[in-house]
Amino acid sequence: MLPVALTIAGSDSGGGAGIQADLKAFARLKVHGATAITCITAQNRKAVLRLEPCPPELVRAQIKAVFAQSRPRAAKTGVLYSAAIIREVVRFFENAGDVPLVVDPVMAATSGRVLLLPSALRILERELLPMAALVTPNLAEAEALTGRRIRSIQDLRAAARSIQRQYGCAALVKGGHCDHGNHATDFLCTDEGEWSFSAPRIKHVSLHGAGCAYSAAITAWLARGRPLSDAIERAKEYIGEEVLGCA
Repeated sequence: MLPVALTIAGSDSGGGAGIQADLKAFARLKVHGATAITCITAQNRKAVLRLEPCPPELVRAQIKAVFAQSRPRAAKTGVLYSAAIIREVVRFFENAGDVPLVVDPVMAATSGRVLLLPSALRILERELLPMAALVTPNLAEAEALTGRRIRSIQDLRAAARSIQRQYGCAALVKGGHCDHGNHATDFLCTDEGEWSFSAPRIKHVSLHGAGCAYSAAITAWLARGRPLSDAIERAKEYIGEEVLGCA
């Protein structure tokens, strides 16, 4: 049987991000994808036209149903939207045992649509991040979590260190939106050390859903038993191949 990976995220009607991108990554990396949908969106690559959050109790019921059928070996979160939904996720995973949880702290769409309410950010910081195995913020999300402007590679490294110290979880700060050099560099900071991951910067290609797929690929490799740094390295390779393959 394939190992099970769970994604707790929003549904993208355009199929490029969210649950749809996660399931695609899971399938490509040979894990069985299970889902708990947090929001239904009407969106495409250009904009999120409408968003309807699912009832928080329904989100928890979906997670519970997945665990009752086949316990995931790893899980991830994407769009959570509200404090109430985050609290249901927290309450479940407090008693879920040793299931590594990757938190992709999705705060806004590329078009600017808010995907995490301000009140939810505080709950994410206080309650969800401390139980995460890894948090994967992009540039803007890392700035929101640290309160610092990030303009250089050195700033990325400092942000990863700051998030790891503040929230107690491993932090992978993604440098794809940092306009420096011909390579996109991500920094990982954990209790055990620091790593950097670089790949050629991909230009003139739509990156809609790339962050979702990246965190999903990390989750898939964790579900397959890989250690964290190796899972990230393999996931970054997957994203490069997947994006270039769609160019």
